[in-house]
Amino acid sequence: MFQIQPLPASEFSHLYGLSDAELAAKNIQVHYSDGGFPCRVSLEDVAEGTRVFLMNFEHQSGESPYRSRHAIFVADGAEECHPEADTVPEVIACRLLSVRAFNRAHEIVDAEVIEGREVDDQIRTFFENPQVDYIHLHFARRGCFAAKVTRTAWS
Repeated sequence: MFQIQPLPASEFSHLYGLSDAELAAKNIQVHYSDGGFPCRVSLEDVAEGTRVFLMNFEHQSGESPYRSRHAIFVADGAEECHPEADTVPEVIACRLLSVRAFNRAHEIVDAEVIEGREVDDQIRTFFENPQVDYIHLHFARRGCFAAKVTRTAWS
């Protein structure tokens, strides 16, 4: 069994409500959603017209050659969504994905590029390997981090 993890709202709440100029000083771009901006906190496509932040985020902080950061979107005022175990949010299921399995040393054990509708099976396949500690999902076309996947306690 698996759990898709949102980024914690607490990492971004200090940005909520800041002016465009204050955000620009932090190298954060402000955009207004056309309905297709995937928020990494709410795990939803942000509603049209909603203010979103485009920022650089370190999604792979493990001390390994795979340490990484990339652009992500977060909606202004986003609240965390915690999907039920073994559930893939539509924001992930509807996109082409790069799925990367990591071990405890934060090294890639396996990886695939798949359609989002196939991710449930791919996650289960990767977690059959006892070396896999966690999985990162990326939106394959732009390479942006989407979410972390962990094993559930009863896996």
